[in-house]
Amino acid sequence: MHCDPRFSRVREAFERHFADGLELGAAFAVYLDGELVVDLWDGVADRRTERPWEEDTPVFAYSCTKAITATVLLQLAERGLVDVTAPVAEVWPEFGVRAKQRVTVEHLLSHQAGLPALDERVPVAEFEDQPAIAARLAGQRPIWRPGSAHGYHALTYGFLVGEVVRRVTGKSVGELVAAEISGPLGLDLWVGAPDDVIARAARLTAEPPPGSESGRSLPTAGNESGSGSMPSAGAGSGPARRAPGVLPRVPIGPPKDPIAAIALAAGDPNSLMNRTMGNPRIQDLQGGANNPVMLRAGWPAVGLVTTARSLAAFYRSLLAGDLLRPETLADAIRPRASGPDQVLLLESAFGLGFMRPAMSFFVPSVTAFGHTGVGGSIGLADPKYGVAAGYVMNKMADVFAGNQRAIRLMEAVYRSL
Repeated sequence: MHCDPRFSRVREAFERHFADGLELGAAFAVYLDGELVVDLWDGVADRRTERPWEEDTPVFAYSCTKAITATVLLQLAERGLVDVTAPVAEVWPEFGVRAKQRVTVEHLLSHQAGLPALDERVPVAEFEDQPAIAARLAGQRPIWRPGSAHGYHALTYGFLVGEVVRRVTGKSVGELVAAEISGPLGLDLWVGAPDDVIARAARLTAEPPPGSESGRSLPTAGNESGSGSMPSAGAGSGPARRAPGVLPRVPIGPPKDPIAAIALAAGDPNSLMNRTMGNPRIQDLQGGANNPVMLRAGWPAVGLVTTARSLAAFYRSLLAGDLLRPETLADAIRPRASGPDQVLLLESAFGLGFMRPAMSFFVPSVTAFGHTGVGGSIGLADPKYGVAAGYVMNKMADVFAGNQRAIRLMEAVYRSL
């Protein structure tokens, strides 16, 4: 392990989480102006076997994937293969039906497409068939007029963006990550992990830590301890039954009482929040996200398996211009959608695949960008301060937007600057 003396308070915060029983296994890494100044790991990768968390232990990082997927698409845009302002139907003709003719690639990347939830239950047999899931979305009508509002496309983001990538290149996001990002940079970072990586990956547990994790909470019911499944109050219900062609009406605008609205939505299995988070139903797999099917599926929204050091190094490489031109990155992190989120029911802000500071991306600096993963993982960069960081863990907090462990670590980083 390594921690520059200037960042001793970061190490103290990291060690305190273990001393207080808040962590099972975790890792945290920070680059400052391209230099690795914090590289910490500790704990247990698998509580059943007490296998220790090693320097190179990878773990499933859920929605931290979305920033990597966005980078793949933006690389294609730089090469003139995709126009993010153009209709999706130009590269995916089957998509241009049922009021989706004017949906742009930009709408997909910024969660404005109005397709946050799949109408029909996705069977387990399709979990590794991304084009089949994408075809389901191509046949749907948007819930809101695309571009008029935004709502977190927790799982559908990946199937939508991933299909655009496949139509343009004939390859999956995972294949391009290996060829264009992790391979050239030597990163332990996979969107769809091979068997040898799966064998040494940390095992997620949904067991809540002692005491209160007071991030942006999403109440749950029915999560099997140790499953690593996405928090979802309606875990056992799936999509609402509706008459053919009838879509739910989504109120545009902030709820009068966001906390009450979130609690109500989390407890309603047919709410847009739960239908968005719970289909495809990862819980249908034995062990949830720990199941090899999930680890190798490479969903471009939630398929990332990585280490903290490599997640931080990905963001370091973005800042250095190794992955995208500076002007491309500057445009990508420009907010396209901000304000009340129709799915999360709190304030969120998105550029092209990157989160920007808001209640859903609670970070100490307004110039930071990146992405969180459900349960608490986070990757970010801050061009103003030259900071790139990655935090991963296997003891998932019951939240969908950050957790107190990640927040404390990032606050310690900024206080050390």
